[in-house]
Amino acid sequence: MTELYSASGSKVHAHKAEIFCRDETRVDWHSKALWALREKRDRAAGSIPEWEQLRLLGSQLKLHTLSHLADYLEQFEQQCLSNGIKVHWAKDAQQHNEIVQGILAQHKVKKLVKSKSMLTEECHMNPYLERHGIEVVDTDLGERIIQLANMPPSHIVVPAIHMKKEEVGELFHQQLGTKAGESDPLYLTRAARAHLREKFLTADAAMTGVNMAIADQGAIVVCTNEGNADMGANLPKLQLHSMGIDKVVPNMDSVGVLLRTLARNATGQPITTYSSFYRGPQDGGEMHVIIVDNGRSDMMKDKILAESLKCIRCGGCLNTCPVYRRSGGYSYNYTIPGPIGIAVGAKHDDTNSIPWACTLCGSCTYVCPTMVPLDKIIAHHRRLKAEAKTLPYGKGSYMPLVGRFMGNETLMNTSMSAARLALRVLPGSLLKPFSGAWGKYRELPVAPESSFATWYNKNRSR
Repeated sequence: MTELYSASGSKVHAHKAEIFCRDETRVDWHSKALWALREKRDRAAGSIPEWEQLRLLGSQLKLHTLSHLADYLEQFEQQCLSNGIKVHWAKDAQQHNEIVQGILAQHKVKKLVKSKSMLTEECHMNPYLERHGIEVVDTDLGERIIQLANMPPSHIVVPAIHMKKEEVGELFHQQLGTKAGESDPLYLTRAARAHLREKFLTADAAMTGVNMAIADQGAIVVCTNEGNADMGANLPKLQLHSMGIDKVVPNMDSVGVLLRTLARNATGQPITTYSSFYRGPQDGGEMHVIIVDNGRSDMMKDKILAESLKCIRCGGCLNTCPVYRRSGGYSYNYTIPGPIGIAVGAKHDDTNSIPWACTLCGSCTYVCPTMVPLDKIIAHHRRLKAEAKTLPYGKGSYMPLVGRFMGNETLMNTSMSAARLALRVLPGSLLKPFSGAWGKYRELPVAPESSFATWYNKNRSR
């Protein structure tokens, strides 16, 4: 994992996927763990008769909000000010970090406790604040694990999914002084709890992300399973909340719709353990909300890309994606991995390769709780790369040939028949080297032990 994370950002997705896939055992349990979340999601969704109606309603309310975004953001700001909340606007990551650092410097903050926020990861806030002498402590268990390991999250909901419990045990032994060789999850969790409790009690300020910002209430919603956001926001007198402009929703009815789908789609829970609403500062305290654009307005200029802003960051698309499950989160050259990471991050990938880290199978679109058409968006990114003549290495030379080949029905039918025959007959060891950086490590069909002629005649009509 160290080799993968430290690989240069100029490496294409396929190269980084190949590094991840060298450890076949890790690939297998990584994929199975994520698929288990997908299965939990399916059971949770299946228990709600009106699930598809909820998805449609979630999509419609997000589209409505994005279509009237300026109005709802201004309403949210006015209601926040009425509630005693200080509101700041940031056009990009640099301005966001400067605003946060300025607030903390004004209050002489030396230690900040932070609950999970993919926006602050997107803005690379932690290293910025650390350069200014502020200790930043991620308090979500998974986030704290990867922070101690000096890694970014590899998943937007389960950020340390790529690490084995034995690796976490060794990390805690080195960083927290736990027993050597101890990998019991309960023991490690209790050690983390004791470690983080001290951080909470000595923090000068707290920071959270925002799941939803309620325009007509001037309030924010933060969803967690560990209660760490509440511990942080209620102990220090200074609390900060960072949100993208896409997080605003019109009213409490909108929150009710999205809360019904968010946790079910993420982990199969009916709802997160804590769904906390913050509508003003503590007595004698301050509450700040930083509203961040960072390229979102540019995305709204493209009707197809704009739909990615409907995302509520449940992580369901990552759990179902066959490429992400078997190539890991560090192969995507962007803070957010998986299908949604491609949708919002393809323009930031200097290798121009991540739009091709996708089979276009549409499984991500199928599970999305707000019906983000992720496969359509990713295909659109490919078209944009082609039109801009920024295709990744190799694509520009062979894609025209592929187009002509696929346009010839005779050649296509002949080659597909040959491929099906090869999969049925040849040993997997002969085929794997030709199946791509992530595919060559997958299990391939094994031919039966009976004679070829008998087996082929029996199966040729399939």
